[in-house]
Amino acid sequence: MLQLQAILSYQEVDKKLYKLERELASCDERKEYVKLKKFLETAPEKLDSLETKAISLRAEADGLTAKYEQLEETLKDFDNLDELVTGGADIAFYQKKAQLKVDQIKKIKADLNNLLTSIKEIDAEYQKLKKQVISAQKQYAEASEKYKAVKASRAGEKAALEKELAELAKAVPAELMQKYQTKRKEKLFPVVGGLVSNRCPFCSMEPPLAARSKLTGGGTIECDNCHRLIFSN
Repeated sequence: MLQLQAILSYQEVDKKLYKLERELASCDERKEYVKLKKFLETAPEKLDSLETKAISLRAEADGLTAKYEQLEETLKDFDNLDELVTGGADIAFYQKKAQLKVDQIKKIKADLNNLLTSIKEIDAEYQKLKKQVISAQKQYAEASEKYKAVKASRAGEKAALEKELAELAKAVPAELMQKYQTKRKEKLFPVVGGLVSNRCPFCSMEPPLAARSKLTGGGTIECDNCHRLIFSN
């Protein structure tokens, strides 16, 4: 039972540290710091993606422009249509062929206009994002300093609790402390609790009878549902 009392005493002090950590994690200064940090981490990839897309669209536009110019050049072949007709050529054939070229040119021109519009939109988005990055970099530096100041204001309190916990940990068996710290890192808190009416005090699940038999003599078991450590009162 002494080891149970030791780990419970440790947890009681750790509760204060856990509360302090939660307060720091949920403070406005940290939220702003994390938001800006995530934005700056993802912004380069977004900028690269926009640039790659713009390059691809420009290449496509260059290809259409070349095709457009080629078709316009081909239409010049129909400038001497009157001479062809005089020579006995079928005017309907050449008119149909010329109209086909004209229709192709119209379609390419429409596609080009759509591409140029897309390129302008992407460029505008790229420039907007660049400005946001520059602004965020300045804000990030300020947010980082503010968050550091908040952490510094609680550093003495945190250090005192950690020192007290280090002393209390000496009375806890190494194996039990290792289990406790593992659960703590998994964001499970409280970690240890006593059975209430043969049920887990945290999730109310009833451990199997065979598992409960291991609790004699101050032992602990892990709840199959919430994975916390439980003991028998």
